[in-house]
Amino acid sequence: MIKQVGDTLIQPVHTARCHCGGVVLALTLPNGIDRPRRCDCSICRRKGAIVASVKLDGIRIEQGAELLQLYQFNTHTAKHYFCSVCGIYTHHQRRSHPDEYGYNVGCLDGVNPYLLGNIPVNDGVNHPADRQG
Repeated sequence: MIKQVGDTLIQPVHTARCHCGGVVLALTLPNGIDRPRRCDCSICRRKGAIVASVKLDGIRIEQGAELLQLYQFNTHTAKHYFCSVCGIYTHHQRRSHPDEYGYNVGCLDGVNPYLLGNIPVNDGVNHPADRQG
């Protein structure tokens, strides 16, 4: 768990927002940034975001719900949300853990994700849900 990034302390309830500020989220992060990672699936390779996770009740949309657009592909299990004004990916309901949201660490107020150093990359090309059974 990461409790500080640069000079920014991660608050128990931390604000995240898209680039234009139209979408504002309140993230419940009592233990800081949990399991930051990258993914090499087709969408993550293109968006390049570092993501971390919270339970479904760990994200509250404070502003701009009407600006959020949903994008789904392939199995249509994961739900990827982005701001319809500035295009920034804010969060997604995870395919591998549908009881969690992944959120864009770069959207956290005051956080420069490049200060996180070496971030592990998940194998999204060979998704865990595709390897079951």
